[in-house]
Amino acid sequence: QVQLAESGGGLVQAGGSLRLSCAASGRTFSGYRMAWFRQVPGKEREFVAAINPFLGNTYYADSVKGRVSTSRDNSENTVYLQMNRLQPEDTAVYLCAAGMPNRVVQTAAAYDYWGQGTQVTVSS
Repeated sequence: QVQLAESGGGLVQAGGSLRLSCAASGRTFSGYRMAWFRQVPGKEREFVAAINPFLGNTYYADSVKGRVSTSRDNSENTVYLQMNRLQPEDTAVYLCAAGMPNRVVQTAAAYDYWGQGTQVTVSS
C-alpha cells in the first residue's frame, strides 16, 4: 500500500502560480511513476503530468505544457507540481497518483494509488 496526501492548493488570481506537493508513505516510493490528474464535478479525471522513477522522464498534457512542471524528491518521498500562469479553466481538484512505470501514462486506470486531492481555484 502507498498512502498519498496532497497539499498546496488554494485560491489564486489568473496569471498566478501555485506549487502542489504530494507526500507518499508506505511502500517504496522511488519505484513508482507519480502522476497528477485533475477533476471537476461531472467530468472524468484529466491527466496533467507524470514523472517516471529513476531517470525522472516527465510527461505533460498539451493543455498545460509550458506552464506546468513536475519533479520528485525520492529522499523525501514527495512529488511536486509547479503551476504557472494559471487560468480559470485550471480550476479543479488536483489528485496525486502512483502506478507502475510500464503502464500507459495518461490513463487514470493505470494508477493503483490515489490521494484525496487538493482544490485549486483560479479567479478571473
